[in-house]
Amino acid sequence: MSENPPTGDERSNARVAELGQLLLDGGLSAFSERERRVITTIARHRHITRSVNRTIDADQTLGNLVADKVARFGGSWSFILIFIGLLIAWAALNTFAATRSGWAFDSYPFIFLNLVLSMVAALQAPIILMSQNRQATRDRIAAALDYEVNLKAELEIMILHDLITSLPCRKAGR
Repeated sequence: MSENPPTGDERSNARVAELGQLLLDGGLSAFSERERRVITTIARHRHITRSVNRTIDADQTLGNLVADKVARFGGSWSFILIFIGLLIAWAALNTFAATRSGWAFDSYPFIFLNLVLSMVAALQAPIILMSQNRQATRDRIAAALDYEVNLKAELEIMILHDLITSLPCRKAGR
């Protein structure tokens, strides 16, 4: 007499039993930190959601704050318009002074202005890169938090599915 192949419920129950045995044998140490956190929140019936901003702000330093503010201002229209205004004023003032008095502190071809622009670019570029690195870190943390929420939701849905599928069996047993 041949055995019937296991049904989906039997395979699911076997997998749950296997995971339960793994948990009993090794405890939570068999799981990653993220998986332990999800299991713990399910067991305690707590929310797993956390704010990305609060998580990032906990490690915020003065340098990080400055880098973010410089990058925010350096990438704005205000910065571009102010910088264009300063360049025009610099060129006009030096051209006017050179034509009126014959002397200007930075006459054409504006070599000192070129030095100032190079220094601004040399300082601004790494600060903007630091801010971009922080944004990439923020995105990674957000993805990790999303993963935890999705994992918990998936596990909770599996629990609800098992409860719903067991309802007809419970009714039949009564």
